[in-house]
Amino acid sequence: MQEKQFYSARFVFIIIGLFILLCLDISIGSVSISLTNIFKNLFSEKETMVHAILWQFRFPKALTCILAGSGLAASGLLMQTLFRNPLAGPDVLGLSSGSSLAVGLLLLIGKGFNFVWGEWSLALAASVGGAFVLLLMLVVAHRVRDNASLLIIGLMLAAATSSIMSVMQFVSRADDLQSYVIWTMGSVGNTSWKEISVLSVIFLIGITISISLLKALNGWLLGENYAHSLGIDISRSRFWMVIATGLMTGGITAFCGPIAFVGLAVPHLARLAIPTTNHKILLPTVMCGGAMLLLFCDMLSQVVLTAQALPLNALTSLIGAPVVIWQVMKFKKISV
Repeated sequence: MQEKQFYSARFVFIIIGLFILLCLDISIGSVSISLTNIFKNLFSEKETMVHAILWQFRFPKALTCILAGSGLAASGLLMQTLFRNPLAGPDVLGLSSGSSLAVGLLLLIGKGFNFVWGEWSLALAASVGGAFVLLLMLVVAHRVRDNASLLIIGLMLAAATSSIMSVMQFVSRADDLQSYVIWTMGSVGNTSWKEISVLSVIFLIGITISISLLKALNGWLLGENYAHSLGIDISRSRFWMVIATGLMTGGITAFCGPIAFVGLAVPHLARLAIPTTNHKILLPTVMCGGAMLLLFCDMLSQVVLTAQALPLNALTSLIGAPVVIWQVMKFKKISV
């Protein structure tokens, strides 16, 4: 009973922190908006400048941070549990690399496609690339029963696509290369409400699958044999873990670009905040932690340079990596 109260108190504290970061992220920017004006104009019917800024820029960006951070962190938890590897993340299946390759082909070669599809061209290209790699990994997962082999194949796919992109970047024009490099830095400020609605549907499907796998995730912690002894269908649960990770990672990469570090580090930080191996507690904690990290990074990018936001990937790694290193040195270990 005391343990349950302890977890509940910690989780309430995390929710409060998430709400505070959400309010701060909405208020900070090139035009500073006080919290009083936020609540006054957020649901006002008057078309004021503050109302337009909130609904056209600030609120969509903050909601994208929550969706992207939660989805990537949950995907990282799934992959670390599946492979029982603390260094596994949502990109180990090569999905981000596949999306990056497709976007690279579009920006460096396919200008006609970009002209036809307009603002949706990058999202469509990234989705096609991620979906192709996902289907390939599903075929591999069906044929290869060993998780270590699946992990190695995913890493090799990522290495192969990175090599192709290196060649394309070497022969591309400077302007095209700059556009691609900017996309790879990650961004949460370019999503429209239509894109957020699509991303929300993808996120909800992925999280629903993850919730249905909570028993299987707890069983996977002690290995395949233990999970099988609990009556868990090993092949089926692994298939749906790959599906959930692929959907969330692919969708987020399509609309926000490849965001680094969140899926790798947040599950570890969540375990340090709430020390448990029960995924019924870990999954919501990890989702809140991922959202908090992206909100904080987005807020910091606005504070450092008010005229132009800093690259999101630079901040997620710069802020998160020292924290993880400090925690590892303090507790002498990091585990799944």
